[in-house]
Amino acid sequence: MSSHTTPARQHYFVPQPTLYPVILAGGMFFLALGFIQAINGFDLGRWVMLGGFAIIVYVLFGWFGRVIGESRRGAYRDWEDVSFRYGMVWFIASEVMFFAAFFGALFYLRVIAVPELGGMTAAHGTSLWPEFAGTWPTSGPQGNPFTPMGAWGIPAINTSLLLSSGATVTWAHWGLLRNQRRQLIIGLAATVLLGMLFIGFQAYEYHHAYSELGLTMGAGAYGATFFMLTGFHGFHVTLGTIMLAVILLRSLNGHFDSERHFAFEGVAWYWHFVDVVWLLLFVFVYWV
Repeated sequence: MSSHTTPARQHYFVPQPTLYPVILAGGMFFLALGFIQAINGFDLGRWVMLGGFAIIVYVLFGWFGRVIGESRRGAYRDWEDVSFRYGMVWFIASEVMFFAAFFGALFYLRVIAVPELGGMTAAHGTSLWPEFAGTWPTSGPQGNPFTPMGAWGIPAINTSLLLSSGATVTWAHWGLLRNQRRQLIIGLAATVLLGMLFIGFQAYEYHHAYSELGLTMGAGAYGATFFMLTGFHGFHVTLGTIMLAVILLRSLNGHFDSERHFAFEGVAWYWHFVDVVWLLLFVFVYWV
């Protein structure tokens, strides 16, 4: 992960015990608890959620800092580098399954559940819910009226931002492989900026949805799936932007070289995964 080396050793590096996994689990618990409280109308929920998020950010910076220190001391050799790569591949694979479940729920609602509910009839042959049309988007048989989110406003802008960020992080990687530090730093800075712009536009989109479109978490099946998919993706973009910022700071401090730079590659892989998920979201949530 860095150019700092030590004499060869004959054992795999084993880190010292740490409480970071326990603290991270606590942060994730409070994040989920606060989110559940918030969507059920508890005022304290948003603060619990923010507290959980703050704990997660603390662990990310603290744990990353510890790993960075071990790397700079030369604790990691080729076999640790390989294990890190396997770990990142499996982590991204688990994220693929995470979003696959949500896309599966969206497919089930749109293709199976909603049409079947719209066609259900009572025992005497009349429609079970006369006011309900089994078409998408829907807020349910007695849902509140809302306006679906269009694809060619902010979502299209965010698509261009993420596609551009994929190009800038790749350009930064090319600079690193050629030991061009200026290209590396400019590319990473541009990627971080594009990620922050994406988050800002999505926050504005959510405000617009709630204040002007009537599109809320309570807007039935469409509202639930819309915020579930886009919200979790936005959370991943936020984490990715934080990780890219850490890599940028490390690059400014002279870390990484053309031979050993897994930390950069791992974050770049994650960022490309986030890009691909957004393209699927844009097509199946906003456009189709």
